[in-house]
Amino acid sequence: METQLEQIREQQKETWNKFSPGWRKWDDFTMEFLKPMGDEIIRCLNLKDTDVVLDVASGTGEPGLAIAKIVKNGKVVITDLAEGMLEIARDNAAKKGITNFETVACDVCELPFDDETFDAVSCRFGFMFFPDMLTAAKEMARVLKPGGKMAASVWGAADKNFWVTATMITLNKNMQLPTPPPGAPGMFRCGNPGFLADKFKQAGLKNVSEKEITGKVCYGSNDNYWDFMNDVVAPVVAAMSKADDAMKDKIKKEVYDLVNQKCPDKKAAIDYAAVVVYGEK
Repeated sequence: METQLEQIREQQKETWNKFSPGWRKWDDFTMEFLKPMGDEIIRCLNLKDTDVVLDVASGTGEPGLAIAKIVKNGKVVITDLAEGMLEIARDNAAKKGITNFETVACDVCELPFDDETFDAVSCRFGFMFFPDMLTAAKEMARVLKPGGKMAASVWGAADKNFWVTATMITLNKNMQLPTPPPGAPGMFRCGNPGFLADKFKQAGLKNVSEKEITGKVCYGSNDNYWDFMNDVVAPVVAAMSKADDAMKDKIKKEVYDLVNQKCPDKKAAIDYAAVVVYGEK
């Protein structure tokens, strides 16, 4: 792997480990928010109860643990770059009594598995952050058995994801954040229609399809929304750490005002859009 990509990977590992306590705090809420995308991935994979499945960039364990309940006579291997996230996944599995799984901390671009190991591969909201998305797709395809199935979700375009942009637009307006280089890892990097589907095709997958999933994430209040963004969303935390108290108060007020324009009932039920892509080996 190129030195620059290795540096990105190591920065990401450090970031996700650092933010794992925030993800633990919000895990029940976040998993409910992301469940429709996980459900669509599972629907696409059409799993058998004996399947052996790889869940890439699983974070705190989903959709891998939900898959483990389906493949009762099979197994799920849950992977993530950050050991701190996998620790939460193991705790979540213990709470649910799930035992037919294992966790492996690894880089998707260098998967430590033999060719043709898995019946299916899932990946919910990982591709946007992979330093080399095509290498990742090829690695995931490599470990698939012939006829195996792969499904992944990514966030759609920025203008369809107000739950992120309400805060990021306000931060940018007030703090003139540096513009990331074109193609750098980020939330909306895969948002254009056909983008991830093309990576699947380049990786040699066939019968590739994509489906948009839309909905609202219901925070219940502006305060909950603000706390969530400042506990879980790394770019927000990084930017806010550089603001003084007066600037933080100004940004918070402007974010609340912006959210209230879309959600006047102050329940902060905010739009999201994602894309689920499916392919077969």
